[in-house]
Amino acid sequence: METLYWNTEGSGDCELVLLHGWGLNAQVWNGIVTRLSPHFRLHQVDLPGYGQSQGYGPMPLAEMAVHVLAQAPQRAVWLGWSLGGLVASQIALMAPERVSALITLASSPCFSAGTDWPGIKPEVLAGFQQQLSDDFQRTVERFLALQTLGTDSAKQDARLLKSVVTGQPAPSAEVLIGGLEMLRHVDLRQPLAALQRPFLRVYGGLDGLVPRKVAGLLDAQLPQSTSVVIPKAAHAPFISHPDIFIEQLLSFTHSLR
Repeated sequence: METLYWNTEGSGDCELVLLHGWGLNAQVWNGIVTRLSPHFRLHQVDLPGYGQSQGYGPMPLAEMAVHVLAQAPQRAVWLGWSLGGLVASQIALMAPERVSALITLASSPCFSAGTDWPGIKPEVLAGFQQQLSDDFQRTVERFLALQTLGTDSAKQDARLLKSVVTGQPAPSAEVLIGGLEMLRHVDLRQPLAALQRPFLRVYGGLDGLVPRKVAGLLDAQLPQSTSVVIPKAAHAPFISHPDIFIEQLLSFTHSLR
């Protein structure tokens, strides 16, 4: 069995697993790792098929969660950004005894827009899938650019995300298409309503991929969870607004102790 790239550092007494988003890898967290390491024992993971976790093909969400959980600490706080939020949520549903708390960042239990649900239009996700076959590099760069639109530091943040992608082995088109399939079809709204774990949801007020309306809808559907909206952030609040994000993260995790 292949093993995932898994980097552990930090001197804190709380285990914190960090799961990246679509097209990225564990290095996307590097900008905040130094600031978090006094508070946590941090686990930066490359999801199967991404970054240095090569040798994996596309797989459904539940299978990806099993692979990640196999190398995880016995109990941890799980923080998932974007697609990583789906993986972290699936782990919390599959193995709640391994999850002391769940944090999703710029994520949604249902990314695909519907008649009564804000999100990414299914035809847009389908278009990205087609474009990956036609122009792999440009499609990935376009998706990364969408994640920073509207913020004061949009160009700088987009360059940082691009450097994270180009600095590590690239996922295959098949793995990326598999990730887009998750974003199109997975819906964890109903299962998460039964989750009995501390649950924090963090959003960017300018996010075009996970609209801020999702926060209010889930406040009603998941009353056991708490939401925070960072008004001037887009899809990568931990990059554009690290101070606010870290403050929220520390406040939430300190309340668990």
